[in-house]
Amino acid sequence: MTELGVKVAFALGQIAVVLAVVLLTVMFLTLAERKVLGWMQDRMGPMEVGPYGVLQPIADGIKLFFKEDIVPAGANKLMFSMAPILALVPALIGFAVIPFGPSQTVELFGYQFKPFVISDINIGILYILAFASIGAYGIILGGWASNSKYSLLGGLRSAAQIISYELNVGLAIVGVVLLAGSLSLVKITEAQSGWFWNWFVLAAPFPQIFAFVVYVISSVAETNRVPFDLPEAESELVAGFFTEYSGMRFAFYFLAEYANMILVSCIAAILFLGGWNAPYPGTILPANIGWIENIAWFTVKVYFFLFLFFWLRATLPRLRYDQLMRFGWKVMLPIALGNIVVTSLAAYFFPGANP
Repeated sequence: MTELGVKVAFALGQIAVVLAVVLLTVMFLTLAERKVLGWMQDRMGPMEVGPYGVLQPIADGIKLFFKEDIVPAGANKLMFSMAPILALVPALIGFAVIPFGPSQTVELFGYQFKPFVISDINIGILYILAFASIGAYGIILGGWASNSKYSLLGGLRSAAQIISYELNVGLAIVGVVLLAGSLSLVKITEAQSGWFWNWFVLAAPFPQIFAFVVYVISSVAETNRVPFDLPEAESELVAGFFTEYSGMRFAFYFLAEYANMILVSCIAAILFLGGWNAPYPGTILPANIGWIENIAWFTVKVYFFLFLFFWLRATLPRLRYDQLMRFGWKVMLPIALGNIVVTSLAAYFFPGANP
């Protein structure tokens, strides 16, 4: 096999592993969310399928796979079919630039590759922001193509909400980029190595705590989760933009939502909490297996953010739509802009404060 063929085989292998891990995590999250909500609301959650309900995600998957796939008579059939795919694909390809572990090179069969990063590009942040915005079209088209007033209202709400809060996500990231001096997620993670006070949420010359709060709140809004789940408000719009969807098309929307949750949690861990870096220099394990510890720390940080999604859902009521938009434009946006100004001044006057 040629060198190019080996590289393609390694890349496809990495992609397959990452997709498998993401889809298995989605399956686990559907169970974990119900269990966590059950415990917070003093009930048991799923208990019937398998011991303590652990096989519930498999039952849900089988049910959706065999469910009748209905297309409304007045729907635009092409757009109706393409919209769920357009929502899911951008959510999955964002993982191509996520560094799940240290950027170390491993030699296998005489060829070198980086096992924990599929692609380290120097505009990783812009890549994710660009594809995340494409996912919004899947929601908007799904709402429009269904030929339903409920779906259309959900799609229009989603368009306005994503445009409003995606701006805040992008501005919150600018402060981190100023301190790291790079748009590469690998370089941003490496800039936070050492003790935990080097993490950008705490780092000198200006800790990105305000950017962190803006990013987390805006990410919850971007993923259409409670308390910002206006595009799929059950009490007003039945199920919002995917009211008319069933079977595997509904499953694609479902997968896209949870995949986006995982993606924004990975980005939050990388940008603000040091990514795969431990809170102390180096690793406790020997150097040759230190990557296990790095991946474990990354996983813990990501699951912390995923737990936060569940906690918010169990705690907060849904906002009114005017409150949602006012909060995004009149509260989040000024804070994000102010953070950029202060961080720029701090980075200019104290250029050597952050390694």
